[in-house]
Amino acid sequence: MLIGILPTILTIILLFATSKGRQFIDSLPLKNLTYLNIVRIPVEIILLWLFLNKAIPELMTFEGRNFDIIAGITAPIIAYFGLTKSKLNRQTILIWNFICLGLLVNIVVNALFSAPSPIQKFAFDQPNIAILNFPFSWLPTFIVPIVLFGHLTSIRQLLKYKIEIKTNEKTTNG
Repeated sequence: MLIGILPTILTIILLFATSKGRQFIDSLPLKNLTYLNIVRIPVEIILLWLFLNKAIPELMTFEGRNFDIIAGITAPIIAYFGLTKSKLNRQTILIWNFICLGLLVNIVVNALFSAPSPIQKFAFDQPNIAILNFPFSWLPTFIVPIVLFGHLTSIRQLLKYKIEIKTNEKTTNG
């Protein structure tokens, strides 16, 4: 798992740490990054199926402690009303991103502590064994990092936009 997760996380860090990386990040369309979260709906359905087939604990589903599906369901609403129709302000979209990032962290922590390992703290009766098998190993090694990257990029863009607005107001009012 470390071989699959570490390069992705290092790539994300490298993109945020270098000027060319930040330039790339800033060029990504915020609307597409928001719509990307729709992927969380089928992921949650797969997690429910994995629970029913005794491959993950219930706490990793929306019947347990995982409310990540909310991000997937609300993503098209936020993208459409916030970024297409401009009916939501940037602060609302920023708050939505922070909440959804928290939902992602919640399931990652629960998944990590449910996996059969020396740090396992939950779900001893039904550990998270699905991630040990392909294609479910793509959840922590590909899908979660992509969603994480999307939120971090969106947050950066929204905060940067907010700063530019304030700077412009100061120059025009001053």
